[in-house]
Amino acid sequence: MNKLTGSELIKLEEVERQIKARDLEINNSFTKDLQITALRGARNYIGDKLIRVAKPHKILDPNNGPLIAVRLNLLSRKTLGGLQTDLSCRVLDQAGNPLKGLYAAGEVSGFGGGGVHGYRSLEGTFLGGCLFTGRQAGRAAAKELM
Repeated sequence: MNKLTGSELIKLEEVERQIKARDLEINNSFTKDLQITALRGARNYIGDKLIRVAKPHKILDPNNGPLIAVRLNLLSRKTLGGLQTDLSCRVLDQAGNPLKGLYAAGEVSGFGGGGVHGYRSLEGTFLGGCLFTGRQAGRAAAKELM
């Protein structure tokens, strides 16, 4: 990875130290390592055990194949809002004035700060906010046309 980036951002000794420390936790049935605990917990469910969650294993065990490096490019899966709206879902300009005829609904309407499900809402729970803001936007647009 250092060769690809032309920098020395990755310190081999530090990566190796962390992997060895993690591998030691595999043998510890009372580990405090949250990832290993989560793996073991997920494997208690037969469906996850059979098809979704790999058996906890040591990363440096030669039977588990060679280590490979993967360069990731981060992207945002969702913005959780972006356009500022009023309670009628009208899009507001920078001064806070509604833009005539422009409405926003769903995640783009700016309910990422919590919305109807609160700050800890999970993926899949945004449907309620999408339906609610869509209804509000539709009602406001219809009212404007009258």
